[in-house]
Amino acid sequence: MKDPIVQAGDPVLRGKAKPVDKKDIGSRAVAKIIADMKKALHAEEFGVAIAAPQIGKPLRIFVISGNVFIEDAAEGGEKKPTPADRVFINPEITRLSRGKTERSEGCLSVRGKYGTVIRHDKASIKALDENGKKITYHGAGLVGHIFQHECDHLEGILYTDKAVQLEEDGDMQSARTKLQQKRAV
Repeated sequence: MKDPIVQAGDPVLRGKAKPVDKKDIGSRAVAKIIADMKKALHAEEFGVAIAAPQIGKPLRIFVISGNVFIEDAAEGGEKKPTPADRVFINPEITRLSRGKTERSEGCLSVRGKYGTVIRHDKASIKALDENGKKITYHGAGLVGHIFQHECDHLEGILYTDKAVQLEEDGDMQSARTKLQQKRAV
């Protein structure tokens, strides 16, 4: 079966994604794209987010897996259900912190590699959700890092363009360990 996730070298990953017309949000076509993104993301053991260009659709949409928000949901010691995936349409980063952090980063469209990328500690974003409602979100740590990574995808930028160190990852156990460390942040 063909991998639904477009890989580095495909021109769609290097183009600037087009905004989604507000009247199209909620349409069958956009809903299908979002469903296809979620399906591709959930098929990945280590996936935390995906942008529409990664499934070949040059639109300004990205999805963050609800798994990323489990720690937030678990505060207070109660076991809570996994939060829903979050959809961001026509996202725009509105604010970045001055402080920056070096983190290990990978990408579903650049398999077999990971790298060290320096990004802002915090990022604020405004967007529309999958129902066309305006949302604002302030992300720190992993979430802020994801906002920047996914918005880069929408501009045709891959993390490999920003990596200060890039390594081959032939050892899947090493990848699992690195992901667990990232999620622990």
